[in-house]
Amino acid sequence: MNPMTNMKNVLKLSDQDLKLGGKTSWHDQYKGSAWIFIGGLAYDLTEGDVLAVFSQYGEIVNVNLVRDKATGKSKGFAFICYEDQRSTVLAVDNLNGIKLVGKTIRVDHVHNYRPPKETDKTDPETRRLHIEGCAPEVAMKWEKQKQRHSPTPERSGGKSRQSESRVKRERHEPSVKREKR
Repeated sequence: MNPMTNMKNVLKLSDQDLKLGGKTSWHDQYKGSAWIFIGGLAYDLTEGDVLAVFSQYGEIVNVNLVRDKATGKSKGFAFICYEDQRSTVLAVDNLNGIKLVGKTIRVDHVHNYRPPKETDKTDPETRRLHIEGCAPEVAMKWEKQKQRHSPTPERSGGKSRQSESRVKRERHEPSVKREKR
């Protein structure tokens, strides 16, 4: 089926779900997968660009921007795994059919994601990411293992997450309210 026709059909299904207001949805068949497919991406977008756009609907734990093996250039499609499967529903409903850098993208669920095939050139770190993903728990576990084996553990500079969030809040909230005259 033509990708544009498929995209329009997904939008129609979402509209039907909204009109019916029932407890079941076409998204329910993908409950077991937190992966989505993104097609029609501009070739010059990077993993960071994709992450910036799609992270507004949930914590992304893995991004696979498919690239040409010989040149390393993007092929224009990607797969993303969210930490919470419900984020896939939000991303598919809200980002399917939008224009991103002048190109209409297609966003859809992935029922059975298969990690990329490994080659002789695949390094151990990439192999580990294909298997485990890069979820916060996995990354923290990996960092703890590194700290155990390193002679001098790195410090965070004395700042806690609470103090960092307080600073962020203070920057966004005006501290003095001015009266209109």
